[in-house]
Amino acid sequence: MSEQTVHKSESEHGAPLADPFGRNVTYLRVSVTDRCDFRCFYCMSEHMTFLPKRELLTLEELDRLCSAFVARGVRKLRITGGEPLVRKNIMWLFRALSRHLESGALDELTLTTNGSQLARFAEELARYGVKRVNISLDTLDPARFQEITRWGHFDKVMTGIEAAERAGLTIKINTVALKGVNEDELEDIMRWAHGRGFDLTLIETMPLGEIDGDRVEQYLPLSIVRARLMERWTLVDIPYKTGGPARYVEVKETGGRLGFITPLTHNFCESCNRVRLTCTGQLYMCLGQEDIADLRAPLRASDDDGLLQAAIDEAISRKPKGHDFVIDRRTRRPALERHMSVTGG
Repeated sequence: MSEQTVHKSESEHGAPLADPFGRNVTYLRVSVTDRCDFRCFYCMSEHMTFLPKRELLTLEELDRLCSAFVARGVRKLRITGGEPLVRKNIMWLFRALSRHLESGALDELTLTTNGSQLARFAEELARYGVKRVNISLDTLDPARFQEITRWGHFDKVMTGIEAAERAGLTIKINTVALKGVNEDELEDIMRWAHGRGFDLTLIETMPLGEIDGDRVEQYLPLSIVRARLMERWTLVDIPYKTGGPARYVEVKETGGRLGFITPLTHNFCESCNRVRLTCTGQLYMCLGQEDIADLRAPLRASDDDGLLQAAIDEAISRKPKGHDFVIDRRTRRPALERHMSVTGG
């Protein structure tokens, strides 16, 4: 892997990125691969066809793209996948991007992971300035974990979580609420997470991509989950924010934070400050829309970032006001054909 190079965009800070509705774009989520070592049944089919590796941006190109956004006022970078830690030499990218933390241009570098590779990489992530990780975990039952992930190993994830704790990383658990699958376990997951000092965020299943099952049957509105929790727990709304779409409460009995991400029962678009970059250089201005901007072509057209910054400006000018997510009981079709692993969780 060659040494990182400094491109002109890093020293030429242009105007901050603002969309047509006056929202500043300060948060970039970057998918570094569409591949994953799990096959969670609500996320993808068991026999996925992934992108040819030759279509992926190199790590150097991902660094340059991220740096172009940092130069325009992006303060938070989240590395996602698929499973980001299965990307070969991925620690090179974290090391390269850490220079923006050191310079003060970036507030936070973080990632979302299934935890399977954290035992290998937790200490190195901490060394490169990562302070928080989101870990996807939908059950505490090893047999159920196997059913949900198909290919995952529960013990390996628990070992990864322990490694992240030892490395001093702050951990947030992300749990997708699934009707008839883990809804009987959500209180237990909350109690476990808060007992370990972790925040917990519950997420409604999102209608992205064809899967082997039926998302209509999986869909569990978090309004129902919250109402059930309030029968036994005291939930107090708090203004805590991490830059993402979750709305948080404090659970008085545990002292822990509980977040709700509700793209279907409560649209969270009014304060959206983020865009998503795929591992092939496509920029999605909205997770719930198909409109994309190709940043790979201008990236490769010139070593100067002028064309790239112009393409970014044009893309942000098309950022929509909100998404169109819906669980449709009539068509039983996903809102969008692409899988979540394409754009990152």
